[in-house]
Amino acid sequence: METEDRLIRTEYSEIMQKSYIDYAMSVIIARALPDVRDGLKPVQRRTLYDMYELGIRYDRPYRKCARIVGDTMGKYHPHGDSSIYEALVVMAQEFKKGLPLVDGHGNFGSIEGDGAAAMRYTEARLQKITQEAYLADLDKDVVDFVPNFDETEKEPAVLPVKVPNLLINGAEGIAVGMATSIPPHNFSEVIDGVIAYLKNPDINTAQVMEYIKGPDFPTGGIVTNQDELQAIYATGTGKIKIRGKVEVEAGKGGKDRLVITEIPYTMIGANIGKFLNDVYALVETKKTNDIVDISNQSSKEGIRIVLELRRGADVENLCNLLYKKTKLEDTFGVNMLSVADGKPETMGIVPIIRHHVKFQYELATRKYSNLLAKEQDKKEIQEGLIRACDVIDLIIEILRGSKNIKEAKNCLVNGDTGNIKFRSAQSKKRAAKLDFTERQATAILEMRLYRLIGLEIEALMKDHEETLRKIALYEDLLSNRDSMKKLLIKELRALKKEYGRQRRTVIDNVAEAVYVEHKIEEREVAVLIDRFGYARSMDVALYERNKEAADSESKDVFLCKNTDRICIFTNKGQLHMLKVLDLPYGKFRDKGQPIDNVSNYDSSQETCVYLAPLSCITDKKLLFGTAFAMLKQVSGAEFDVSKRTTAAAKLSDGDEVLFISPLSEMEGEEAVPQTVVMQSEKGMFLRIEADSIPEKKKTAIGVRGMRLAENDRLTHIYLIGNGDGAPDQQVAEYEPAKVVLNRLRIASRDTKGVKR
Repeated sequence: METEDRLIRTEYSEIMQKSYIDYAMSVIIARALPDVRDGLKPVQRRTLYDMYELGIRYDRPYRKCARIVGDTMGKYHPHGDSSIYEALVVMAQEFKKGLPLVDGHGNFGSIEGDGAAAMRYTEARLQKITQEAYLADLDKDVVDFVPNFDETEKEPAVLPVKVPNLLINGAEGIAVGMATSIPPHNFSEVIDGVIAYLKNPDINTAQVMEYIKGPDFPTGGIVTNQDELQAIYATGTGKIKIRGKVEVEAGKGGKDRLVITEIPYTMIGANIGKFLNDVYALVETKKTNDIVDISNQSSKEGIRIVLELRRGADVENLCNLLYKKTKLEDTFGVNMLSVADGKPETMGIVPIIRHHVKFQYELATRKYSNLLAKEQDKKEIQEGLIRACDVIDLIIEILRGSKNIKEAKNCLVNGDTGNIKFRSAQSKKRAAKLDFTERQATAILEMRLYRLIGLEIEALMKDHEETLRKIALYEDLLSNRDSMKKLLIKELRALKKEYGRQRRTVIDNVAEAVYVEHKIEEREVAVLIDRFGYARSMDVALYERNKEAADSESKDVFLCKNTDRICIFTNKGQLHMLKVLDLPYGKFRDKGQPIDNVSNYDSSQETCVYLAPLSCITDKKLLFGTAFAMLKQVSGAEFDVSKRTTAAAKLSDGDEVLFISPLSEMEGEEAVPQTVVMQSEKGMFLRIEADSIPEKKKTAIGVRGMRLAENDRLTHIYLIGNGDGAPDQQVAEYEPAKVVLNRLRIASRDTKGVKR
């Protein structure tokens, strides 16, 4: 019989909302955020547990990472192998983790951003600390085990970690709508902080920070905002400012060199290369002239980036420049978010330690409860064996008189002698008084004869005494919180003694870097640009002495200040700025620099229409004309911008800037009004007054100057008259004869013009 399809009618938005919330919580709880108890994300926890299960201990041979990754993926972590291997690699990198949990063998990447080798080439095993402080008590039933993704295996819900790993190794993770970023801390200091909390549960953030001074990054460096750390650790959020460590070494010839021996934690990886590029950029843009050379001499021994300086360099000012303009000073955003009691929570340092200590008490309670139960079982059996040794002859008689083991055991437990043959009534009477427990009877029946040797009996008595001592100890620990606290402190001190190390990061209050830019001595220079686009500058007096040769060899020559900028207007409607200071300054015959190299102008893609110093155009109006006869006046002041490239004109598709020229200021009665002549491909000419062209913004498209025929466009635009009563100008070659432009009749703008 076919079953009918069951349709459930529901609101689509409700389904989407529920599905997205389920997905988000899955990412938050089961993937991206660490658990506050063991400080591990699920992928890290599963990888370490798998290595424990595979027996890859610190004192055993390394195993291929591919085996570890494959086993973890198949049993516990149903995600991509790359995510598992990446987690494994990070746990083995000393420059990322304050306390590496995995001992890697092979190429596990470098601090400069080189990736690890493929998992088939690398090997790994557990670190000793991982085995002793993270996985040691898994066999004592101290944590809950949950089914894996397909319910064929069991995995721990949390590892029995004895140290606050969340603080020691920190954490980074991006979930849905939230992210965690916890810096690593010094192992010894964190242990001291936990011990202080155990002694005084009412301890506050300031008191904890007497032990935990601040973050301790594997890369060292300097934390510069010590006074802000207390607020960060109280709230769990904030920004830590970190700097690299810079040393000054004396070089040859009185030249110093800056040597960077420690870098900010945030510079790990590709940011080292970015730092080098930023320093190159500072030199190229002439932000500093103090750096002669830079080299990265880092090796396995540590970071060593060397900046060779010129003689007399201002070292302090240069360091401040590097702090301001590069990653040598950076911020580490702190957001101490982790999963606590099944939900994400942002916590300060004291709540994190509180959760850890609570977890330690839970672990210890389960551990010693289980150990106490085992010792009590052992005590029961030992007491039975000791009693059995005293009546061993009677027990042997019971065994010889029994038909089967059931009768013998029944006699030992209940004193039932009905079916057993005894040699005497006295033995039967004694046997009826026996009252061993089930476990004792089983142990007696399984006891071997060699246990009756005198030395073995003595050893049994000693074992019994040791068992009684352990039972008393465990009962004291479970019933007396002070005893448990002393034990936890003892274990923590032992771990600190074996695995503690000195702090690497300096914590201090450092004044903010202030870079004082040296003022450039302003002077008049001559700028020369030849027909190949090579530009250079020189002293004005030197130019005057070689004026004739300079003018004949140069396409553009102008005088300006060395602090000025040169405006390069192109046919694409772009304005490129070129600093005069970026041009070579020197002798008359010195070679220039292509303007393409010192600006964003690309001569292969666009053509220079007009070129002039900014100071020469800021107080003038510029006339713009395009091939589609669009005209406008623009105030030169609009082009005084800080950008190296900006739009100077808005163009229609297929249009291009044809003409740019400054307009003259008309003063006096004899001033000649300026006129504009437009010439098209089809021989149409139109002369209009320049004043008829309205002033527009630089981003405007302008107004139509001439009404062009279909498929016609302008080839030339001329500006006639300079405002000072200048004589007539004859311009324009046009077959079959020359056209005298200033004799053309002045017409209205936006007309067709005349045919010549």
